[in-house]
Amino acid sequence: MKDLGYLAQDISILHRKYYKDTREAFAKLGLNPTAACVLLTVHEHPAINQNQVAKTLVIDKGLTTREVNKILGLGYLTKTAGTGKTQLLTLTTAGEDVVNQVQKIRRSWWQARFDQTGIDANSPLIPAIEAAVTSIIEVD
Repeated sequence: MKDLGYLAQDISILHRKYYKDTREAFAKLGLNPTAACVLLTVHEHPAINQNQVAKTLVIDKGLTTREVNKILGLGYLTKTAGTGKTQLLTLTTAGEDVVNQVQKIRRSWWQARFDQTGIDANSPLIPAIEAAVTSIIEVD
């Protein structure tokens, strides 16, 4: 059996390859892969704030701010007042339309990987990875 320590390396390779392969498709939408992830997070968690986005994606708050500002400038997001100084992020109609395209790009990339390797979308690997990610997000 392969040392589980290599799992992080393998996941990192997948992550970098996904970003490399999807960069051009996302650029046509005015986005980069990280901004696309931010949009998807706001879509999945309506009225989320920037700190929650950073925590959910496990990315730097500064990077989150830069990506949110870029997305705001594209008209895909709006900010509304939350409690205290908190600003809540919500997708605009244009943002919802772009999310559909982002989801298609992401789904197509993963489907191509699964098709190449014979992995089935119902593989026990998927819930195992989801469980590991959930435990990280809930703890941090």
